Amino acid sequence: RSMITSNSNAQVRYLVQLRKNNRFRRQEGAFLVEGPKMYREIPAAKRRKTYVSESYAEQMPSEIRELVEQGDYEILKDSVMEYVSDTKTPQGILAVVSMDQYRLEDLFGETPLLLLLENLQDPGNLGTIFRSGEGAGVTGILMTKETADVYNPKVVRSTMGAVFRVPFLYVDDLQETMRELQKRGIRLYAAHLSESVSYDQADFTKPSGFLIGNESAGLTAETTAAADGRIHIPMLGSVESLNAAAAASIVAFEAARQRRNLKK
Repeated sequence: RSMITSNSNAQVRYLVQLRKNNRFRRQEGAFLVEGPKMYREIPAAKRRKTYVSESYAEQMPSEIRELVEQGDYEILKDSVMEYVSDTKTPQGILAVVSMDQYRLEDLFGETPLLLLLENLQDPGNLGTIFRSGEGAGVTGILMTKETADVYNPKVVRSTMGAVFRVPFLYVDDLQETMRELQKRGIRLYAAHLSESVSYDQADFTKPSGFLIGNESAGLTAETTAAADGRIHIPMLGSVESLNAAAAASIVAFEAARQRRNLKK
């Protein structure tokens, strides 16, 4: 099998575009997934093409080799893999993966438990919200167009595979989407410090959604006003609030706890 040895190879240029450019990713309907751990998580039907570095090809674990050899793959010279990779120390394997296309209905599950993110900017925060959201049984995640790109390599990495399993949707108009959800009987709670009840005093056993705002500015006044209720996480010490990912995790797991108790 031949090896790609030049950074100016057309496939290499394509991979770099996918890594760097959100618009190009959308246009292609594809994104990059790096590292053996994440590679194992990719649904087989979504994997378009795999690239392994020369040194990784030599010591690839047999289970990964089996997956790689099932599909289309190329070997990259180590320096080329370094050039393409989004991490300082490349893990030797990356794949081009097809994006998912979800509709609003796909986000409801049996009893909807939604996270609605307004203008979240930090890729690490967004990835963590996907990961802990999956752990808490969130049925879907809705985001404003100004929220970080789910398919940014940093976000993909920090979801730890949840990006393949938690349905999500970017929406043009958050307030309009909120009205649509409210019509369907989903009660929406704004995470807000003023005029709110402690998060463990509200009932999340019925269809619910949590609104989480931008890291520094919080939720906009319009979004807060359109919510059905406001909740906050009581703080000790001098800390005023938690970061967006921590807050989203806590309220989602409180909903999970209430729903578990309901089944007992």
